[in-house]
Amino acid sequence: MDGATARRAATATLVAVAIVVGALALWKIRIVIALLFLGFVIASAMRPSVEWLYRRGRIPRSIGVVIHYLCFLAAVGLFLYLIVPVAITQIDHAIGQVPTSRSQLHSAAVHSHGIRHEILSALDKRLHQLPSGTSLLHPAITVTRTLFEIIVGILFMFAVGAYWIFERDETIALVQSLLPRKQRRVTRDTWVLIDMKLGAFVRGQFLLVVIVATLLSFAFWLDGEPYWLLIGVFAGLVELIPVVGPLVAGAVAIGAGLTVSWVVALGAGIAVLVLRQLQDYMIGPRVMGHAVGLSPLVVLVSVVTVGYLLGPIWVLIATPIAAVVATLVDVVVRGRDPAEEEAPTVLFAGTGEAKR
Repeated sequence: MDGATARRAATATLVAVAIVVGALALWKIRIVIALLFLGFVIASAMRPSVEWLYRRGRIPRSIGVVIHYLCFLAAVGLFLYLIVPVAITQIDHAIGQVPTSRSQLHSAAVHSHGIRHEILSALDKRLHQLPSGTSLLHPAITVTRTLFEIIVGILFMFAVGAYWIFERDETIALVQSLLPRKQRRVTRDTWVLIDMKLGAFVRGQFLLVVIVATLLSFAFWLDGEPYWLLIGVFAGLVELIPVVGPLVAGAVAIGAGLTVSWVVALGAGIAVLVLRQLQDYMIGPRVMGHAVGLSPLVVLVSVVTVGYLLGPIWVLIATPIAAVVATLVDVVVRGRDPAEEEAPTVLFAGTGEAKR
């Protein structure tokens, strides 16, 4: 009995140590895990249209992936072409004549007011804190290395997305082969359902960003809001941050409006509030449908928890992570059949609601 007890204790200790070591290892490579997850999400968003091109036009899936990436680059280029010149003009109006020396910058910061004063004062403070001479070498190397790591991370993420288009089914088959026969069908259906939810969420979120940025920019322009395009585009981009993003956008719009008059600020606030209501009751349900099937409370808790544990950047993937966990809980704990779950919408209600 003593020997058996000792062996059980030793086994339990080894298992506990292995769990701790594994958790620490995963924590160390959490950036890689996040990039892998984002790659899977990108593949989920592309998969329906890649398969459509393959079925309808007999376009190879590899060519379909390349087409999607080229379209993405073209969209980014068009966005920069249309937005950047106007944005530069509005930035120039925001800060006025840009000082060309440190003394001019300090004088302009002292005698300015409003947003111009805040921007120039911040620049003046930063200039006084900048190192000089050879001490600039190390920060320059650090910045260059960080930019290189970001570029490599982005390329890695898109490469994972491309490969996952082809490797998903083989991976599912491998996992199925390791499970009892009675669990294989549910495993595949669950995996496919998660994939569909993630893809629908990403496509819907992208469309929401475009709609919010366009409508708010137009509303701000009608209202006489200063820097209407910058604030409208900013409001669209922060739509990616659940719950918190729209609040920040509204605060920025009202603050910028106050630099003109309380009437403009009130108009900006009304525009944000009206769009919020339209999005909650009309735009959101039609664009997103029930893509992730999460209540606002669950989304809020997920965002706060992920942001607190992993950092602010991670809130961007808090909702997809919560969707994966919720689906697994439904299937594993609550015993739901994933094949009987309503297929999430792709972009609009009615385009993807058929039962699987």
